[in-house]
Amino acid sequence: MNVLFEEDGAFRAGGVLADNVTSLQVELPSGKRSKVKAANVLLRFATPAPGDLLERAETDAEGIDVDFLWEVCGEAEFGFEELAAEYHGAKPDPVQAAAVLLRLHSAPIHFHRKGRGRFRKAPPEILQAALAGLEKKRQQAAAIERMVAELAARRLPAEFATILPQLIYKPDRNRPETKALEAACGETGKSPARLLFDCGALPSTHDYHLGRFLFEFFPESKGGTGFPQFAAPAEPADLPLAAVRAFSVDDAHTTEIDDAFSVTAKPEGGWQIGIHIAAPGLGFGPDSDLGRITRERLSTVYMPGRKITMLPEDVVEHFTLAAGQTVPAISLYLDVAGDLRLLGHATRLERVPIVANLRHHDIEPVFNADTLAQGLGDFPWRDELKLLWEFAQVLEAGRGKPSDNGNRKDYNFIVDWNADSGIEVEPGKGRVSIDERARGSPLDTLVAELMIMANSTWGAMLRDAGIPALYRVQTAGKVRMSTVAAAHEGLGVECYAWSSSPLRRYCDLLNQWQLIALLQGEPAPFPPKSADLLAAMRDFELTYAAYADFQRGMERYWCLRWLLQQGATTALARVLRETLLRLDEIPLVARVPSVPELPRGAHVVLGIEGIDLLEAELRLRYIELAPELAAELASNDGSDGDFADDGDGELTA
Repeated sequence: MNVLFEEDGAFRAGGVLADNVTSLQVELPSGKRSKVKAANVLLRFATPAPGDLLERAETDAEGIDVDFLWEVCGEAEFGFEELAAEYHGAKPDPVQAAAVLLRLHSAPIHFHRKGRGRFRKAPPEILQAALAGLEKKRQQAAAIERMVAELAARRLPAEFATILPQLIYKPDRNRPETKALEAACGETGKSPARLLFDCGALPSTHDYHLGRFLFEFFPESKGGTGFPQFAAPAEPADLPLAAVRAFSVDDAHTTEIDDAFSVTAKPEGGWQIGIHIAAPGLGFGPDSDLGRITRERLSTVYMPGRKITMLPEDVVEHFTLAAGQTVPAISLYLDVAGDLRLLGHATRLERVPIVANLRHHDIEPVFNADTLAQGLGDFPWRDELKLLWEFAQVLEAGRGKPSDNGNRKDYNFIVDWNADSGIEVEPGKGRVSIDERARGSPLDTLVAELMIMANSTWGAMLRDAGIPALYRVQTAGKVRMSTVAAAHEGLGVECYAWSSSPLRRYCDLLNQWQLIALLQGEPAPFPPKSADLLAAMRDFELTYAAYADFQRGMERYWCLRWLLQQGATTALARVLRETLLRLDEIPLVARVPSVPELPRGAHVVLGIEGIDLLEAELRLRYIELAPELAAELASNDGSDGDFADDGDGELTA
């Protein structure tokens, strides 16, 4: 006697060695013996041999029309042998019965299982829905196969056009387009970004990196980088006109000019030094349209070649401290004695006439450490700048901390979008120049010290008045935001509330609203224990850090483009630690596994083996020690101060 039984979801046939009523000992054609429950036995037969039964049944099952079976079976539940008898018009032999069983089992859409060997036909409406779903899957599979072929042939499927940003930056793995892209990547061995770039989905590698940031922080669903409609800022009424001639000091590309200075000689001797900060907080409040816009954006986004401003351009133009304008400002006036002692200070809300915007590239050639030591020549604002620098040195000494150690470098990235890139792998417009500028110049000291004075003074005013604000705090070397006024150890001040950049940082604008309320004797927009203040602090800190990461990433990208522009095959670099090196000419740090063990600061020559703009990767190979320094290596103490940190981490625009 032989039996057909079900085991682990599969049908098997074997010869019975022993029948113990509730279970059987069965030997399979392979020779394996198995204990089978009697309840799992579906069919008992004498012939054919167990191995032949399933083989012949599978062949016969392929010829059975499932739709016909569904038509002929009744509405009630049935066993497979019953349907086999009706299908063949007589009692079926074992092969015929097994063939019907296999066919029923292979068509779960048409027949629902109700037990071992028992089925019920699917209701017509359920069957139609299931068949429609099956057809949809078939069509989807065919579409995926077609899209894979198109991608492999470097053609972009039409379906990709409307979902490209999502497909590139946040793919939905349930979508057929994503499945096709993953399959094509598997076939071609390329990353999704590289494959899409080869298919023309990305206009440029620059657009790819920028697009990732915009997709996360400025999605089109929220208006992208454009601004929604907003009510125009109000014109502050009854502001007195300051009797000063103010000027600013910025780099050539600054348009959000937040700060300016003035120097007025006092009749009795000494000076009145003014620090004037743009006051958009006088034109709109936190609950206004512009207030909500700044709360959402939180900061201007900087990157080489462009920026995304926190405020609309016309609002920036309205409040920026541009030459020739008289603008609302918060002014901190310092009463300075003839020997540069600080005698007192006062803060006023007023309109300030801006007479000049001094730019670094114009002033630094005539106002620097060398010209100060040798004697300044004649140039506009010479006397004011010299006095402010001398006063800044007094402030710096009073804090006991340098505003900058002078060893760090700034790099200005200037992208000419009208010039050809000059890069074969990145054709089109966009040529970058990277200018190096040492920090710690007299101009830097002048501006930094006066900003520290303003931010610490106003932070202390808010603290003493019991008005909450957002502070920069540094303890144990860690810098963080806080609503509690605490020391900034890196700057050597009791408290430090960012207030000097309200056109480009929400933190500064919020503090300005609080300061305006104090000066006007009105309730502060953000009272003590304000949940909105805490939320703003958390969101600002996270967003500002993310914007800073993006800026560093884009600067790295443009450094790679600069190397390609130069056609560089080698580069000089200094060892930071182990295999981490920094290139000499540009602010690019890279890991070079082939570098031997060398002391920190060692100067080496590296070979440039490859640059991938899409992945922002640079492959370097150690060649040798820099020839001019190889002889000095033995006496090199390995010191290198280029990477000291001022502890605050503030980005320069």
